[in-house]
Amino acid sequence: MDVRIRNAVEDDVPELLAMIRELADYEKLLPEVVASEELLHHEIFVKHRAEAMLALVDDEGGTRAVGFALFFHNFSTFLGRGGLYLEDLYVRPDWRGRGVGRALLRQLASTALSRECGRMEWAVLNWNTPAIAVYRKLGALPQDEWTVYRLDRKGIEQLTGA
Repeated sequence: MDVRIRNAVEDDVPELLAMIRELADYEKLLPEVVASEELLHHEIFVKHRAEAMLALVDDEGGTRAVGFALFFHNFSTFLGRGGLYLEDLYVRPDWRGRGVGRALLRQLASTALSRECGRMEWAVLNWNTPAIAVYRKLGALPQDEWTVYRLDRKGIEQLTGA
């Protein structure tokens, strides 16, 4: 199996959104997906707030996407340099365990190196033991001493008085 990783282009938005919905379904969060093709296109290709990579394979039907990574830059005040935050990594079920996720992470790590990033970070759901096993095998370390907090849109509006 030959997996190719490439940066997403504007024409990939429908496929990217389809895989985002598949990921949300896997994570039992599908009702939370409000993203649209228009919104993804605007945020990724107009505002440049995030980037995406696709994992592609060739089969009898042609080239098809079997996974994606969506990421953006963050910054470490302690390191004094930028980093990459992996928002989502997804591999379609039929392609799991075949090196697709590793290929996406390897390409993301290459991107981090070429951009002189000090680190890569991501979060994983506690119950997603298959993903946790892959990350540990790659040498990623859990940051157990940190707790992630989140303000959703309603919380942001409440805090600002909007």
